[in-house]
Amino acid sequence: MLPLSMADKDRTLKIVRISGKDQVRQHLAELGFVPEAEVKVLADNGGNMIVSIKGGRVAIDRSMANRIMV
Repeated sequence: MLPLSMADKDRTLKIVRISGKDQVRQHLAELGFVPEAEVKVLADNGGNMIVSIKGGRVAIDRSMANRIMV
């Protein structure tokens, strides 16, 4: 298990858990980041990431990516 921020590009991974305060976890859940969802890192630009999740693309910063364990 490792944070999404450390995941390899173009590799599909399954989310294991989301850490952080309730408000942060709720925000990520609204974007589709929930346990058992598959996520793929499309780009990593100096800490900001673009990921594919549930058929869409989402941009998140490194602090959010560190809360998503895959």
